[in-house]
Amino acid sequence: MNPIINDANFLEQLKELVLAFVKEKLEFIMREELANFLDIERLEQHNTRNGYYTRTLETQFGKIDNLRVPRDRQGEFHTSLFEPYQRRDGWLEEAVIRMYKGGMSTREVADFIECILGTHYSPATVSNITNTVLQDVHAWQSQPLKKRYSVLYLDGIYFSLRRDSVASEVIYVAMGIDEDGYRQILGFLVGGHESAHGWEEFLQDLYQRGAREILLGVFDGLVGLEEAFHSVYPKADVQRCVVHKMRSTFPKIRVKDKIECVSVCTR
Repeated sequence: MNPIINDANFLEQLKELVLAFVKEKLEFIMREELANFLDIERLEQHNTRNGYYTRTLETQFGKIDNLRVPRDRQGEFHTSLFEPYQRRDGWLEEAVIRMYKGGMSTREVADFIECILGTHYSPATVSNITNTVLQDVHAWQSQPLKKRYSVLYLDGIYFSLRRDSVASEVIYVAMGIDEDGYRQILGFLVGGHESAHGWEEFLQDLYQRGAREILLGVFDGLVGLEEAFHSVYPKADVQRCVVHKMRSTFPKIRVKDKIECVSVCTR
């Protein structure tokens, strides 16, 4: 008897057992949900069970057919396990988002899904799914900020980003330290090459989100950056970032003095 066939049969049987187990537990949870719902509803109005309807649900364990979803007579009960018209439990969308975050292109993600699942996803479909990432980012970038920060650190970090092609672009990053001493990334902005104009636009956004008072701004010596910073926070003090100072100074120090210089600067 072919052991490969045996292994395949075993895996298929195991898959069926897992799906049956998952289906049983989902149906049990929904029945308990409905029972609890009706117990609460009976305090206010008369409502009873009204049988089941069946549906399919794609899960990370496979497709469940004929899943029995209980319903009430007045049509007010909705399970919290999934949305009324949801056809998957969300695991595949989550996987797509994670692959996209990891740097895979939409076409690479689509090809990967087709390879492992046999299901064709077009790059457009992947793009629609990954738009949820953009929504989360937008929500985070729009969250209100505290009124006052003791220190505001600014730095431009270059990364290779994929657009029509892969190119190095700056990400403007601001980190604030509040009056209680807690550090927090306040925001970021992606765009082109670092410039004072880009920083001014970014700082204006922080101001509009609520960060109205900054006591000290710390950043490098980019031309025009101090003027851009003071155009938004005219009363704040400014300090050159020690790390950037060391980076610009270190190459000018004689080799035999480098170790002593670093020791003095880091005390």
